[in-house]
Amino acid sequence: MSDEPQTQTPTRTRALPTSPSPAEAAPPRAGTVWLTRLLVVGLVLAALNLRPAITSLGALLEEVRTGLHMSGGVAGVLTSVPPLCFAVFGITAPRLARRFGPGAVVFAGMVAITAGLVLRPFAGGTVAFLAASALALMGIAVSNVLMPVIVKRYFPDRVGTMTGLYSMALALGTSLAAAATVPVTGALGGGWRAGLAVWAVLGAFAVVAWLPLVRRRGASATGTGAAAGTGSGAGGEAPALRITRSRTAWALGCFFGLQATGAYITMGWMPQIFRDAGVSAGTAGVLLAVTMVMGVPLAFVIPRLATRMKNQGPIVVALGLCGLAGYAGLHFAPAAGAWAWALLLGVSNCAFPLALTMIGMRSRTGGGVVRLSAFAQSVGYLISIPGPTLVGTLYEHSGGWGTPLALMAGLMVPQMIVGIVAGRDRTIEDET
Repeated sequence: MSDEPQTQTPTRTRALPTSPSPAEAAPPRAGTVWLTRLLVVGLVLAALNLRPAITSLGALLEEVRTGLHMSGGVAGVLTSVPPLCFAVFGITAPRLARRFGPGAVVFAGMVAITAGLVLRPFAGGTVAFLAASALALMGIAVSNVLMPVIVKRYFPDRVGTMTGLYSMALALGTSLAAAATVPVTGALGGGWRAGLAVWAVLGAFAVVAWLPLVRRRGASATGTGAAAGTGSGAGGEAPALRITRSRTAWALGCFFGLQATGAYITMGWMPQIFRDAGVSAGTAGVLLAVTMVMGVPLAFVIPRLATRMKNQGPIVVALGLCGLAGYAGLHFAPAAGAWAWALLLGVSNCAFPLALTMIGMRSRTGGGVVRLSAFAQSVGYLISIPGPTLVGTLYEHSGGWGTPLALMAGLMVPQMIVGIVAGRDRTIEDET
């Protein structure tokens, strides 16, 4: 594995001539096959840890609320904390990456996730529980932003494949924690504390995998400062503030936010929609699991397909149409076609790995990807915060699912529009 920054562009993206910095022009150092393989393993383990802190809590939220004597309002706030933390802490990732190197920051993120998962079950009150959760979410936030950066730098000619691999691992970790937390809790004696703490073991594996990578150069296996490709100037990268002048960056942020809104609404409310239509609680849970599991294979296929296309707009439209069909089905025949609607919404939710892939394709440089990833994800998660609450409010006041489903379907239209803009064959350097 080499330690020099990569400045190649992903397949099909345009590149304007730039003058490489001395670090970028340096010949690659001799690496070893085992370190490259370890980096792949590290990416997969890191991705597996990016959602269990959230979905394991969702599975045991009622037990946690009772055990810590939380009010219903506080428990409701707890469910909105993840996207808020992703937006707030994610924006700090570029500065941390410039100072310490993206690999070291991802390693620190894995440490924070593991520590938060260890401390959270032993919290004696609501404040301590929230603080430990915030620690884990902080680690998730910076890792969210920097995963595309690691892929861009070390696998510039395999952006689609590697993005698909860690997106698939992320979807697998999400589904695994949602499905296994309750059975594991029962096997461990039925206490919610043990059921939450067990996921720290997965975090510990990621820490072990990343440790030799960051020790490779004493500080970071992925370099620091200019050597990491996160500096400005000579490398042909735009000043940090100019990303706000890029239509592509704004389109990506809005696309990321709208797809996240749909995903959070689906995870939070789809079982209730089915139950209100007469589907049993057990079957409703299985239908949600089907929707989530769809992301495992498709998260690997879609990024690879996207990098083979000059324009990703057709994929955006195809996923959006699946979402529209799924929401229409939930409105007109929620019980009769339940399995079909679950599958369609599972396909639609795969706009997430597509968004991650486009982040890697819409900048020519490592530093550009850092800033674009932080910008798009922070803007996106801020956009996604009110969605589930708004759907719940509409459901409560309208007395049914007609209006909420109309809203959910309506959001697919602007998602397709901004996705088409974000999918154009250009980079943020072209616009700034």
